[in-house]
Amino acid sequence: MPGHTTTETWIILGATSSMARALSRALAEQGHALLLAGRDTEDMKRLAADCDARGAAWAQAVAFDARKPATFTPLIEKLSEQEGMLNAAVFVGSMPEQSAIDEDPSLIDGTVTDSFTGPARFLQMMAPLIEARGGGTVVGIGSVAGDRGRVGNYVYGAAKAGFHTYLSGLRNRLGRSGAHVVTVKPGFVDTAMTWGIEGMFLVAPPEKVAQDILRAVERKKNVIYTPFFWRYIMLIIRSIPEPIFKKLSI
Repeated sequence: MPGHTTTETWIILGATSSMARALSRALAEQGHALLLAGRDTEDMKRLAADCDARGAAWAQAVAFDARKPATFTPLIEKLSEQEGMLNAAVFVGSMPEQSAIDEDPSLIDGTVTDSFTGPARFLQMMAPLIEARGGGTVVGIGSVAGDRGRVGNYVYGAAKAGFHTYLSGLRNRLGRSGAHVVTVKPGFVDTAMTWGIEGMFLVAPPEKVAQDILRAVERKKNVIYTPFFWRYIMLIIRSIPEPIFKKLSI
């Protein structure tokens, strides 16, 4: 697996999310170098110290805001200075309640920027660096919500569906230079995004998601559901005929 014999640099976008923290700690234990990117720099500094203690080659907190493209260029420049393979894991996203979006449609813009267009723009800027190194990995966190539009979160689902399609195209592009893109579709995970939402079931700990991601990177999987059983849950949901589906509240 990458990182077992050589140090690689990983940039973690949205590093303070629960899933990102779990992956960052696991990568630190493998001895990788980490750029922890997000809006809460103080929190990320604490995470960086934790990763240093766990064995990271080095860990640094850097500012990133998906809604502020001016924060992208300094990170690209920082990455270009690093030697060896460059990798990215994208955990950025926001999910306002659908009822809030129904009342204020302007919330769509931020949801789509956080969950799709902002991360995609950054990856588009990073892609030439990855290609130039002849390898590397991009992990993009999508969602089972992107598999079918459901009444409870269809704006967020639409944003993640767009990100899924973008990652598919990026996988096609970067694969030609020896790099790989993994699309990760989590079900319900114990994160701040899901706290307090009614009807949650089969909620997975972030550490389980991190383990699944590392396994997918090692095996060069294209698309994974985590936990695995969501693949079958979503297969059933996608197979429901539209005349029936549009009457359901799932």
